[in-house]
Amino acid sequence: DVAVTGVQTCALPILDPNYFDLYGKELLVEPATLQRWRADRIGIIAGIGIAERYGWKVGDTIPLKSNIYRRRDGAAAWPVHLSGVYRSEANDTNTIFLHYEYFNESVSFGRDSIGWIILKVTDPAEGTRIGAEVDAMFANSRSETKTSTERAVAQSFANQIGDIGKILDFVVTAVFFAMLLVTANTMAQSVRERTAEFAVLKTLGFTDGSVLVLVLAEGLLITLTGAAIGLALATGAAGGLGAALKSFLPQFTIPPHAYGTAGLYALGLGLVAGLIPALQAQRLQIVTALRAT
Repeated sequence: DVAVTGVQTCALPILDPNYFDLYGKELLVEPATLQRWRADRIGIIAGIGIAERYGWKVGDTIPLKSNIYRRRDGAAAWPVHLSGVYRSEANDTNTIFLHYEYFNESVSFGRDSIGWIILKVTDPAEGTRIGAEVDAMFANSRSETKTSTERAVAQSFANQIGDIGKILDFVVTAVFFAMLLVTANTMAQSVRERTAEFAVLKTLGFTDGSVLVLVLAEGLLITLTGAAIGLALATGAAGGLGAALKSFLPQFTIPPHAYGTAGLYALGLGLVAGLIPALQAQRLQIVTALRAT
């Protein structure tokens, strides 16, 4: 097992040097960069995104300021050297990694304290047991711990603004019901306005079943087209939000099965909304329909 300690403020984690041993597959750092960073007590490793945004180069001295912490000597900033950058496909690249010792010895308050202890277990099946043992070590102390998986931690961030699952269920149910009413009303009005057209179709030889299928197909076309547009917009929004929330929710994406579920819901909505108008068109009598027009 490997443990890492660190205090995190905004997108500036202050951590022990073995942090990159844990996340070597997610945060790609050149060995030479790691060597420079570990040898320089005021060195930092910055994400390629933030380094390119501000034009930082390896060896630059950068003054870092915090909205929360202050130095003991009254200075407003911590001067640091850029040891190198990291790249990542799955994580945010706007983060800066700073040595814990350098920060801890100069901060004006909160010294010798940490915010996170990260453990990497060799056997995931032992995670629950190890977590319980860690929490037992700090039970009834001034700094009790609550050990959980990274997935649970990410979920806790989302839950800070409420029960996301229940909120989404309520919103989706309300929207789905409203869409059902609008689509059903549209189909019913369309059938009423084209009564004569359906009568002509039947006169030309279209069977009752053919008319039923035509009306249902129209309802499905409306709902499936709307679903396709909605999924396209949702995919674009998720991509933008995912890039902005990588620091907190690195896996903020739409799962593949959600597209299949959305398609099934759109299919069901179209069938339900178009069923009654389709039955009305099917039962339409030619003479009655032509006389009414």
